[in-house]
Amino acid sequence: MTDLLSIFANNVLPILLIAGAGFLLSKYSGLSPRPISQLAFYIFIPCLLFKLLTTSELSGDDIFRMVGFTLASILALGALVGLVTGILRLDKRMVSALLLAIMFSNSGNYGLSLNLFAFGEKALAYASLYFATSIVLINTLGILIAKLGQAGLKSALIGLLKTPVLYAVLLALSFNLTGWELPPPLHRTVFLLADGTIPLMIVLMGIQLQHSTWVGHVRALSFSTFMRLIAAPLIALPFSILFGLEGPARQAGITESSLPTAVIMTVVATEYGVEPSFVTMAVIASTLISPFTITPIIALLGA
Repeated sequence: MTDLLSIFANNVLPILLIAGAGFLLSKYSGLSPRPISQLAFYIFIPCLLFKLLTTSELSGDDIFRMVGFTLASILALGALVGLVTGILRLDKRMVSALLLAIMFSNSGNYGLSLNLFAFGEKALAYASLYFATSIVLINTLGILIAKLGQAGLKSALIGLLKTPVLYAVLLALSFNLTGWELPPPLHRTVFLLADGTIPLMIVLMGIQLQHSTWVGHVRALSFSTFMRLIAAPLIALPFSILFGLEGPARQAGITESSLPTAVIMTVVATEYGVEPSFVTMAVIASTLISPFTITPIIALLGA
């Protein structure tokens, strides 16, 4: 028990305290998450991914295995949810909402900082690959799910092309392959922005949660929370073995899989009218419960 409390205090509590500061700031100042979210999405996160991918010692094989693991674990989770909701014959919009709430974890705001605190810089590099892959999935498959039954492939692809994270990853990979380096002024600019990304994203998570509201759907919420926090890491475990993840890669992959619902899914659900109140509720519930599930997972992975 003492070890679990220590893990919680050293790795999870700092994230909750910083998010709490963002929550209180938004509550008493009325600060909207929108401008902060745009700053993070268009400037800070691409810089962080570029820095991590160009300074890490990950090989092409490391990258391939992590991306493969991410795709396989997320898609398998989605297939299981689709199977269960199909058997229960749920309403199409609720099926879409459940898929959005369960498939995509908060691998950015929550996951990057958690991996850094718990397992160090190398795990952070692997976690960034998981995050980048999930962002691409959210902007393609996620939008298609939100527009279930509609012709959404074209808009999804256009949305992907507007995602700066994609270009940051491609640019970083090209620099790695060619041995290019940024000029010193650009290098310092990008790295300074990268260093501020994680605290900004945690504060943003708190601001976004403050703007969320509670509504009904208790059974669907319980199912969503269980699948996101318990089933997802259990599904990820055999895939980590299948793709040969070891050490920091395994720690990062399973940790990223065990996180609460991605806050960005509230934006997707609102934009496409897919039960946004339920998806927002899923974010809140899974985030509040997550310390009780993530702490023992970190303990097991660090053993």
